Amino acid sequence: MTNSFEKTLKDLKLKVTPTRLAILSVFSDDCKPINAEYIFKKLKGKDINIVTIYRTLTTFKDAGILKTVDLHKGSEHYELTGHHHHHIVCTDCGATESFEDCDIEDLSKKVLKGSSKFKAIDQHSFEFFGVCRSCVKG
Repeated sequence: MTNSFEKTLKDLKLKVTPTRLAILSVFSDDCKPINAEYIFKKLKGKDINIVTIYRTLTTFKDAGILKTVDLHKGSEHYELTGHHHHHIVCTDCGATESFEDCDIEDLSKKVLKGSSKFKAIDQHSFEFFGVCRSCVKG
């Protein structure tokens, strides 16, 4: 995966550094959105400060490597771009699960048909919030 990240950085004309590669290595294909604090804990001992992590995340977001996901957890969460999916988030414990089917095409058509100002939709964000099975039992 590191070679893939190196290629991505080079293709985007971003400097390939050990810090950038370490931060990207925390992300995986399991569709789990993570925040800067999580990355900081995972990279403990690598001498990377939290400010550098925030700056790097912003650089990656601006370059299109990462996207933000609003999970209503009090901090910005990030995930790799390129895999279309959404999330269900427990409002009690914060558990997060991803899902792929959002049937957005039909919904987009309905929204645009009812809109007097918009002609096209080029991106969307779609998250559900509720209570997970474990919290309902508790």
